[in-house]
Amino acid sequence: MTFSIVARSDDGESWGVAVASKFLAVGSVVPSAAAGVGAVATQADANIAYKYLALAHLDEGATAQVALDRLVEEDEGREHRQVGIVDCDGGAATYTGGECFDWAGGTSGRSGESGGYAIQGNILTGPEVVDAMERAWTDSAGQTLDRRLLAALAAGDAAGGDQRGRQSAALLVVRDGAGYGGGDDTAVDLRVDDHADPVTELTRLLDLNDLYLTASTPEEQVPVTDELFAELESYVRSRGHDDVRAWVGSENYEMRVAPGARPDWIDQRILAIVRADAQE
Repeated sequence: MTFSIVARSDDGESWGVAVASKFLAVGSVVPSAAAGVGAVATQADANIAYKYLALAHLDEGATAQVALDRLVEEDEGREHRQVGIVDCDGGAATYTGGECFDWAGGTSGRSGESGGYAIQGNILTGPEVVDAMERAWTDSAGQTLDRRLLAALAAGDAAGGDQRGRQSAALLVVRDGAGYGGGDDTAVDLRVDDHADPVTELTRLLDLNDLYLTASTPEEQVPVTDELFAELESYVRSRGHDDVRAWVGSENYEMRVAPGARPDWIDQRILAIVRADAQE
């Protein structure tokens, strides 16, 4: 009833999971990941404990295959389980129990110098879903991990996906220091719990995540000169704010504008939004 991909980025910096299903709030059940440790997807007749046990095994130094073997060996319901794991080094493994509903199966492989992936699904329209996901993953080399995972998920959906239909989707990506304000490792944690077209909706949410919850890169940071600061002050006051810092907080731009009442830089996308709004 679910198809997913777990992966480590080719540069070895990020781990993540993308999943879709005809199942309410699939993101609450299937994915789990920890930066520097690995990622796991547990599905079919999902054993939720796999999420925590797999990451514990990986954190203790087990490879993806060893962690998977331990999970399956210890589980009397193994024939009803499906799981994909990627470890800290990009090693990947996938398992489909013999009692999972057709069509069910998966594949795994290496990606670039440091990456790896495992793709799996059950109650699919056929093996073409997994094949399409793998092609999309390979063809999207060079993109960020979140976009590659989403591309694979969209390809699986377009190829037929869950034979029962669509309902929910989720995307989880972790990277050291990537969270809000750098306080944790969660780069992306998005869920579409109940929607007629969840993968498309997930794409929209990822675009918003990029804007509001992803830190600006040095290349995106525009230095705030005295002239530009005067422009920003004039704009924010015209919009009813006391200063730039108050405006940043009100608009949730903390990840895209340097801190302080007189910021050192502003993201180029935010500056474009300001100037477009000022002309209206």
